[in-house]
Amino acid sequence: MFDKVLSFIAPHYCCGCDEIGSLLCSNCKYNITSEQKMACLNCHRPTANMWLCRDCKLPYQKAWAVGQREGTLQRLIGLYKFERATEGHKILGDLLSSALPQLPTDTIVVPIPTPENRVRERGYDHMLLIAKHFAKIRGLKCEQVLKRAGSTKQRHHSADQRLSQAKNAFFVDKKLDRNKIYLIIDDVITTGATLKYATKTLRKAGAKNVWVAVVAQQILK
Repeated sequence: MFDKVLSFIAPHYCCGCDEIGSLLCSNCKYNITSEQKMACLNCHRPTANMWLCRDCKLPYQKAWAVGQREGTLQRLIGLYKFERATEGHKILGDLLSSALPQLPTDTIVVPIPTPENRVRERGYDHMLLIAKHFAKIRGLKCEQVLKRAGSTKQRHHSADQRLSQAKNAFFVDKKLDRNKIYLIIDDVITTGATLKYATKTLRKAGAKNVWVAVVAQQILK
């Protein structure tokens, strides 16, 4: 309700073309979903019709992304995460849904947990909102299976620092069903450390099948 009232007072502009009315107009949404430049989420080599190359061996079996973190998609993520444009969770959830194939009906959607200090700063858990919206669209269950062991954040850190932090960042406090598929949802993948160790944490808790989906891939330069 608050977002609807606010939209009349201070309407959003499209992140792609600045058209008034929404954070992402239908034309710019189509541009994002139809012009994907796919690259392996782990080694960053260009791929064809997949987000994992055949050479990389990872703890998760399947992976998807909406696109590269650049242009319109980068601006959209930034407004949602850092400018409190909460409408963005629905748009990002919609984009994720458009990027993924049909999933088994017993798939469990698992958001990467946001550090508590970031939730307090923003006033909302940005990944939980995206995951819940995605799960609602797909008719799936969303569970906060992963817990964060500390409050460290990876933004602005080097690849080595991200890897070190991610190793002990998560835990699971219950036994998981090995017959279920657990789909980890995150907003941005850079080094892949977060998804790698989040997956390992789920597998140690009993999960056999872990897949991942991210909004955007960012390659560290």
